[in-house]
Amino acid sequence: MTGNGLGSALPTDVSSWAARQRWFADTGRPVELSRVGCWSLPSGEPGVLIRTDCVLDAGDPRRTVYQLPVTERDVALPGAEAALITILTGADGRRRFVYDAPADPAYARALLLLMLRGGRSAPGPDGGSVAHGELLPTPLPGGSESGGSESGADGVEPTVVSSHVLRGEQSNTSIIYELAGPDGRVLAPVICKVFRALHHGDNPDVTVQSTLARAGSHFVPRPVGCVVGDWADPRTADGTARGHLAFAQEFLPGVEDAWRVVLDAARRNEDFTARARSLGVATAAVHADLAHAMPTAEPTAEIVGTVIDGLRARARRAVAEVPALDRYAPAIEAVFASAAEASWPRLQRIHGDLHLGQVLLVPGRGWVLVDFEGEPLSPLEDRTRADVPWRDVAGMLRSFSYAAGTVSREAPGRTGAVTAWADACRRAFLDGYSERSGRSLGEQRPLLDAFELDKALYEAVYEKLNRPDWLPIPLAAIDALLSQDVVPRSSAVRESG
Repeated sequence: MTGNGLGSALPTDVSSWAARQRWFADTGRPVELSRVGCWSLPSGEPGVLIRTDCVLDAGDPRRTVYQLPVTERDVALPGAEAALITILTGADGRRRFVYDAPADPAYARALLLLMLRGGRSAPGPDGGSVAHGELLPTPLPGGSESGGSESGADGVEPTVVSSHVLRGEQSNTSIIYELAGPDGRVLAPVICKVFRALHHGDNPDVTVQSTLARAGSHFVPRPVGCVVGDWADPRTADGTARGHLAFAQEFLPGVEDAWRVVLDAARRNEDFTARARSLGVATAAVHADLAHAMPTAEPTAEIVGTVIDGLRARARRAVAEVPALDRYAPAIEAVFASAAEASWPRLQRIHGDLHLGQVLLVPGRGWVLVDFEGEPLSPLEDRTRADVPWRDVAGMLRSFSYAAGTVSREAPGRTGAVTAWADACRRAFLDGYSERSGRSLGEQRPLLDAFELDKALYEAVYEKLNRPDWLPIPLAAIDALLSQDVVPRSSAVRESG
């Protein structure tokens, strides 16, 4: 144990490496990681050890627990220089090469087999902690060339032909697998998300997506399996936290997310209204399946008050961070006060962080929604409670407007035309959503305005801190939201009912 009552401390160079990763919360100070959980997996390869550490930074008041899987090799892994964490020298003078495990094929294979076999890990040197794999009800997806393999479901395991880490991620680390059947046939690829920030309880990315898949939704990737583990946490009743560590699902190669598709259409002034309408239908279909399969709740006065208080608190932080917002403070409060008095729909599980970047356009299949995890560093309780469906709708509307703002920034002379283009897309999205859901905006319109304003305020803070040159985009949206009707009327989204 360390002096702070936590588990064994990690080497300084490992802590330094973790602090530089995009998934690690920036602290602005030296990081000292301590192990609070550890387990190992069989590598199936001589000279390779696989270990997963659950670690936390003793100086972090949020006590965020991170997952740090590593491999130790007797010999350097060719081509994995970017994943090398450190080189250890043992008492015998021999060197051990320590890698970020998702980049190591030995770990990738062991992790997938843990899920397909429903296996159980061995405890690590600190003892106590274990992880186990679960094969989710939906079979391992088969590609068009394989005829729909059910590998794992019938006891026949696929061969991992290759694996690599998906580049560009920030919050988690995903491994993409190329697979083959026992007869050598190519199977559909799989992607496994290794969660970096861990939470006590079920990760919504696993539970929500699996629920939708069981409901027969074709608007989400088909799940394959997951890994659940435990680690020490004195804040729980028995001193042990339990949660999801990894989630494998169908991988859809060669597709673009909706943000890139929409941005390209906006740049070319291509009519996108039919696709925007179908995206509204897809969003409403997902909401309908979630309302049917997961618990819902009445919007009591207490719940409404809690939601509105949250909006107000975020707005105060935004005004404090972005001085240009100060003059809007009274108008912002008026929008939230109007929302508090509006007619609220029944609350249900939603996506929670829906925007065009969380949607894929799959040829022959249409729109597919992904990443139901929410903000990984937000409390799990906040990401798993029933919410207002209009929050997801607001996220999509802001995405269409942000695409227009991006194009306007690139070509200021096109501002008027691209704004009209985005308005048409917003109308079409709302038409499709209303058509599929049967839900009329009506007296709930102030809710949509409030959630869209909340999104724009978040964007203003983000741009102020990260891309100041982009701040005019959300500022213009906030000005429009507070001065005029920015949600274009449509035939489907009626004004009453």
